[in-house]
Parts: sequence; C-alpha cells; structure tokens
Amino acid sequence: MTRLRISAISYLNTAPLMWDFGKGHPSFDISYTVPSQCAAQLARGSADIGIIPAAAYASIRDLVVIPGVAIASKAAVRSILLVSRVPLEKIRTVAMDNSSLTSVALVQILFAKWWGGGRHFVSADPDVDRMLDQHDSALVIGDAALQVDRSRYITYDLAKEWIRFTGKPFVFAFWAIRNAALARFSDNNLASIFQQSRDNGLRPENLNEISIDWAPRLHLTQADVKSYLTKNIYYHLDRACLEGLTLFYQYARECGILASSPQLRFLGAEKLAAI
Repeated sequence: MTRLRISAISYLNTAPLMWDFGKGHPSFDISYTVPSQCAAQLARGSADIGIIPAAAYASIRDLVVIPGVAIASKAAVRSILLVSRVPLEKIRTVAMDNSSLTSVALVQILFAKWWGGGRHFVSADPDVDRMLDQHDSALVIGDAALQVDRSRYITYDLAKEWIRFTGKPFVFAFWAIRNAALARFSDNNLASIFQQSRDNGLRPENLNEISIDWAPRLHLTQADVKSYLTKNIYYHLDRACLEGLTLFYQYARECGILASSPQLRFLGAEKLAAI
C-alpha cells in the first residue's frame, strides 16, 4: 500500500486528532507545520492530506474533504485572539499572524461587517510585543494566543465575536486530501481512520495524557489544557458547523477576501455537496 504524506498543524488543538497517528501508522508519513504552510504543502503537492485552513480550501484545486472531522468552535475558542492596547474603535492598524489564513480572513470580515472598516492590515511574525510595538493591535493564533497575558491587553476572542453576530459555529480547519492521492490509496475506510483517531484522542484517559504532555510546554495547568480541548474546541464537522462554514465563505466573498464561495466536495460523495 502506498504511504500517504500527512501535513498536520503543530498546535495543541490538533493533538486529539493526531492521537492514532502519533502512535505510528503503516499507511502514513507525518510532518508538522503551521496552518499557512500546511495549505502551501497541499497546494504544491508535497503533502497528500492536510488539516487545511478553511480559507485555503477556496484556492487549492482538486481537494476532497474528509467528512465529520474539524477544528471548530461553538463558544469562545481562546486560541484565536485580536490583542490590542487601545479600544476597538481606536484601532487603525492590525498586525496579522503570518502563520494564519482563516483567522486573517475572519478578522477582516469582523471589521468589514460589524466592527467598522478602514483599518490597515499588515502581515507579521507572531510575536505579540513586537507586533504591538508597531501597530495598534495584533491577530494571534494557536499556542501563542493561549499564552497571551490578557491582564496586559484588551482582547477579543474571534470565535466568540463570530458567534455573537451570526449565531453559527466557526470552522477553522478540516482534513482534506488531494484527488491524485486517492487514486494511489486502496483503503476504502480512509474517512473512518481519521474519525477514529479523533474519537480515541478525546477519550478521557487519552486527554489526561495529552494534558500531562502539553501543560509544561505551554506553561498552562493540566486543567486549563483539558478545558481548552473539551470546552473551547469542537472536533465534529456537523450540520451546524457546515452552515457556519458556508456563511464564512459567503461573507469572505462579499468582503472581497475570497474570489468565490467554494463548493465542498466530500470523500465518498457521488457529487458536489453544497451545504
């Protein structure tokens, strides 16, 4: 059987999804990177499967979504933050974490549709102090956002803001596979492999192990890690999440961030699934 190359995101929030793969899997080779590079690897064909940022799916051709699995939120997410030294209405410049794609689009949508337009957005390395030395605010994602000292800044949780305005969950990323790779892979149960890894990663005893491993890395308590993975991140690409994802694509197109709203093509589906 051909081994497929998986590009995974190197943040805490992917740890439950990667549970089975982290133990070794004969069908896959794993590499870890940041969301923007995960998308780039899929786009150039150096990866076969990736946890793709939702925004990137619109621009990479020939991808199929692995159903049922996502990195999403139905409440405050804690790890996608707009961090500012000034109140929202006084923000004029925003430093954007260059490891992000979806959150970059989301913060622009929030400003354009609800917070007020006219801001200047600049790509930057994810260093909060350096970003705020030169700009009014900073978009920070992933583990760096979890480590932000919120007592020092005004912070806006982007998932919480999206849900406040739309009433929909927000989907940050999901598994996608290149069609060319499917032709080389004979296992008809590919979707179940990824769904099962997620389910195993969310088992209480395995969440305990993840928490023990990650807490010292991020200078968080084990309780904080477990709470984040169970209360802030939602790992199922269900109907409500698909509705939120479709609305994100619609707004991104309306705001000129995406050229068009992509149709979601699912592994195992007979035709395009436009949810």
